[in-house]
Amino acid sequence: MSKRKKPIKKTIARRIGEWAVLSRRLTAGERIGNRMGYMGSAFIMMSPYLLPYDNIGAYTYLCGAVLSLPQVWLAKQWNLVVINLNLLVGYGLYIFG
Repeated sequence: MSKRKKPIKKTIARRIGEWAVLSRRLTAGERIGNRMGYMGSAFIMMSPYLLPYDNIGAYTYLCGAVLSLPQVWLAKQWNLVVINLNLLVGYGLYIFG
């Protein structure tokens, strides 16, 4: 006894919505970039709390910026690319300068 599904009404709004939305799968680079971005964001979020402890926070800021850079580059979010490069330069000078 299988239940029959109701057919979906193809209204004009639904057809426009289906036409406007592009269904696609993420490439392998995008999937890796997303995972690295999440890990980099976690490093950046915990870094302010680690700064007082022998400057470990500065190193985690650098790791977070490097890990989150591919995700924002692939998404073409150029303002976040500039922020990550600013993090790299600023904390790089703080540690090595």
